[in-house]
Amino acid sequence: MPRSRPGAQPRDETHPADGPLPAGPGPRARAAPPSADARLLAIAADHLRRLGHRQVTVVGVAAEAGMTHANVYRYFPSKTALVDAVAGRWLREVEAELGAIADAPDPADDKLERLLLALASMQREVLARDPHLFAVHRDATVESRPIARRHRGRLRQLVERVIEEGMNAGTFSLRDRERGLAFIFDTSHRFLHPVSIQLDAEVPRDLIEARLGAIIRAMLRILRIGTL
Repeated sequence: MPRSRPGAQPRDETHPADGPLPAGPGPRARAAPPSADARLLAIAADHLRRLGHRQVTVVGVAAEAGMTHANVYRYFPSKTALVDAVAGRWLREVEAELGAIADAPDPADDKLERLLLALASMQREVLARDPHLFAVHRDATVESRPIARRHRGRLRQLVERVIEEGMNAGTFSLRDRERGLAFIFDTSHRFLHPVSIQLDAEVPRDLIEARLGAIIRAMLRILRIGTL
């Protein structure tokens, strides 16, 4: 056995000053399986895309998930709640993209224009790509279901934030912020409401964008000169 030097302390392999011992190779961590509600949403999204919202059934979703339909109701109280949750995932993606525009370090008038154009564009894109998902969004809006009310509230918060920023910077001259917000949504309603977007589905995209662009330019002129 080797001798220690006089006065030397024995080496402690776990002492913090020496650092931890290198970890040996261990089993690769496994990804956690998706939660039950996430699995149900994924299956419901697939059924919605293939069958349409009128043909989606809780029984069909439950069967593919390997559970009873009574178990599905533990997570979603109704078929409407289930398909609305599918639409809600898409709406959160929309809101995240709009939020990035609102947070950008750009002039408020530029951000407002891009926000409205993006909202219209993303709805037209999902109508073309996944019309059944768009139909859930449209019906939820018409019936003012909770998912649509939450989305409307978040949109209002984003636009209000941009308007407040524009007023503080002197870009917008508004005597009444609430009237300004109402003016923006009233003016753009024809191009942002899902029912109108559905009705214009066959109108060439460049024509729709030109018309909406003209409306936004007129709107911004009024917001700048402060006639409201």
